[in-house]
Formats: sequence, structure tokens, C-alpha cells
Amino acid sequence: MSAEDHPRPDDLVQPFRIDPFALRGRLVRLGPTIDRILSQHDYPEPVAAILGEAIALAVVLAGMLKYDGVFTLQTKSDGPIRLIVADVSTEGAVRGYAQYDRDRLDQVPAQGLGRADISPSVPELIGSGYIAFTVDQGEHTERYQGIVDIAGATLAECAQHYFRQSEQIQAGIKLSVARAGKDGAWRAGGLMLQRVPPEGGYRMIADDVEDGWRRAMVLMSSATPAELVDPDLSPRRLLFRLFHEDGVRVFRTHPVEARCRCSRDRIARILRSFPREDIEDMRREPVTIVTCEFCNTRYEFTADDLAPLDS
Repeated sequence: MSAEDHPRPDDLVQPFRIDPFALRGRLVRLGPTIDRILSQHDYPEPVAAILGEAIALAVVLAGMLKYDGVFTLQTKSDGPIRLIVADVSTEGAVRGYAQYDRDRLDQVPAQGLGRADISPSVPELIGSGYIAFTVDQGEHTERYQGIVDIAGATLAECAQHYFRQSEQIQAGIKLSVARAGKDGAWRAGGLMLQRVPPEGGYRMIADDVEDGWRRAMVLMSSATPAELVDPDLSPRRLLFRLFHEDGVRVFRTHPVEARCRCSRDRIARILRSFPREDIEDMRREPVTIVTCEFCNTRYEFTADDLAPLDS
């Protein structure tokens, strides 16, 4: 692998392998995508910061799966931020939103939020509850879902706890979200390493494999949060700096973008499923407004618009 800059430094998933030790990884870099999602709502800084980490984590985890549909990460808890949802489609469409209690949030110390070197505190912002990972491939397929109690100081630690408890997979995860540049735009980065069975039938000494895993984790930990979001440090250059001595090999990147799946027709289908009396109540108002929680787009329906929905 060369240290040559990649022509697309942002909004991508960069898969890689460290072949001598059968390690697989993904580096995620989000620029305009994460800034657009977080800027669509007037989120307080703590909410934007931890939602940004959740979105970066969802993109990192989706990259390890083979699916045709939507991968969703969701937290539901008793803290000031009671709900976080982030999802990624097979095509790379990313979106996310959070629900929170502003009064309770104001009581949380804001020191360090928005800085790349400090990760938002899960115990203070999210509290106790669960984190769920769902793969939905459509109405005619069985949905896969893994759920685990929230356990960890950061979202990265919560995800690693899930892998240890539910999947029996050894994995290391680093996340970073911060404002950067003169315009203070949001940026996010994520790095994940996992152990996988060796391919091709070659044999390795168990001690060498274990030493390789430990070495890779130490090298990964040397990546600073600021480097994960640095717009002047391309993903390939960062991977080269971290793992070049062990022969890191990169693969084709996968682009991602902020794109919501809402539409007027989709909202209309949802309204059509409401009970008849609810539709009649809406028709008594001059205009019914439905706002998408993900992208904040407003859809207006007049009484005439709602009439055919009641047929």
C-alpha cells in the first residue's frame, strides 16, 4: 500500500486488511454528510455530538455486513437523550435523529463537547437502557436484530460490549466527532478492527496470531481522535501511518451520503393506515403538517388531500 492521497477524502468507507494476522477493518470518514444531517436540526451541542458518533458507528458496523436493505442502530434509554436512531442503506444513504429532554440536558456539564479529543459521555447523556442493531431486508424476509444493555462510557465501548456478549467477536472500535475548519462544520470518523478466520487454508501459530492482534490494537489506539476527522489527512495516509509495517492492504471504497427516504407518497401511506376517526379529525383542520424526524422536511396536507385517504 502506498501513502498516496485518495481522490475522495470524505463520505466514504475504506475497507482494509492486515493479512499476516487475519485482521479485517474499516475506516469511515464523514464530512458534508454528517454536517448536513446534524445541521438539519437545531440540536444542542451535546445531542449533535453523540448523534454524530452514533451515525459514524452505524456506518462502520454496516460495512461489516452483507445485506440488501437497511441497517439501523438505535438506543432507547432513561437519560436526557432518550432515543437515538441512525440507519444506513445498502446504497450508502445515511440518516439519523435524536429525541431529548432539554431541561435535563441543561444540567449536564458541557465541557469538551464538540472537541475531537473528548468523546461524549454515555452515562451522562444516554443513561441506562439498551442498544439495538437491526438488519431489515424487506417485508418478505426475516428481520435480524441484536439487543444488549447499554454498558460503557462511550458508544464505542457499548458496541464492543455487544460484540463480546452477543456475537463472540473480538473487535476494537474508535470514534470521533468534532467541529473543524474555519466554518466550524461537523466532521466524524470511525475505525474498526476485527479478528476473522484465516482464508486460503494457510496456518499460523496461535501465539503469533494473538501477538498480531494485540499489536494491531495498540497501533489503532495510537490514532488520535483529531486524526480521525482531519480533512487534511486522507484515509489511506492514516492507514499507512498506522499499519504499514504489517502490510496493510486496502480495497475499493464505498461512498455514503446524507439522504432521507421520506417522501410525500410515503407519508400519505402512513396516514392512510390511521383509523377513520383520526383522519376525520385531521380533515377538520385547514392544514395538517407532518414533519420528518430525520430530515426535518415538512409535508402539508389539506382537507381535500386527506379525503381520498379515507376512501
